[in-house]
Amino acid sequence: MPVRKDASGRRYVQAEVEVPGTPEEVWAAIATGPGISSWFVPSEVEEREGGTTVSHFGPGSSMDSVAKITAWDPPRRFSAESPEDMGPGTPTVATEWIVEAQSGSTCVVRVVHSWFASTDDWDKQFEGHVHGWAVFFRVLRLYLSHFRGQPCASFQLMGAGPQPTAATWSALVGPLGLAGAVEGQRVSTAAGAPRLAGVAEQVGPSEHPGLLLRLDEPTPGIAHLFALPMAGQVFLPVRVYLYGEGAKAAAARDEPAWQAWMAERFPAGA
Repeated sequence: MPVRKDASGRRYVQAEVEVPGTPEEVWAAIATGPGISSWFVPSEVEEREGGTTVSHFGPGSSMDSVAKITAWDPPRRFSAESPEDMGPGTPTVATEWIVEAQSGSTCVVRVVHSWFASTDDWDKQFEGHVHGWAVFFRVLRLYLSHFRGQPCASFQLMGAGPQPTAATWSALVGPLGLAGAVEGQRVSTAAGAPRLAGVAEQVGPSEHPGLLLRLDEPTPGIAHLFALPMAGQVFLPVRVYLYGEGAKAAAARDEPAWQAWMAERFPAGA
């Protein structure tokens, strides 16, 4: 969605998704630390006006996104402000989350990013935010449809390679045995790769490669793999969310195997 502007100088973008669940169930998924961590990135939330939210996008504090909660109205709405969230000199961003109940035990979740600026310097980055939310909202819908409220253990990995995107993406999914994944069909990783098996819920187009898997091995869960061209490289985030009583033990066992597998194929600095 393109950036919208009003006469005050406010600019904003928004994304939304319809998901199953009551407002209270959806609120727990988008406005609590354990809920957000079950479909997005590891997060903590002080559930009150004036509290702090922290989202961990990678190792080290430099990869953290920190915001102050400016409005708190469960289970309908909260907002938070992040100063210089995209780097020094970037505008303060106000992010508003809204839950609207629909008929049929579903809700619409809407996220709106707003900022004040007199130039178009940041517009492309915020348009990218909308694309990113569209991707993660598919994970949210899958979580609420199949794993709502279950204990979750997750881990994140990252590889990177050179352009073109297709070649670096193939360097990930080829050795994993997932290159021929077809939506709606069962897939599993190849011998010698860390074990994942389940149904391919979504296969991204060649211009935006990605895979969203609903897992039954190593435990019930979700795996989200995609290619992200940025700064002359192609980044390869791999996020695995495992659910149920065996999730914590499975994540502790499998994360080191994944780290070793990724490091072998995508060594840092290569």
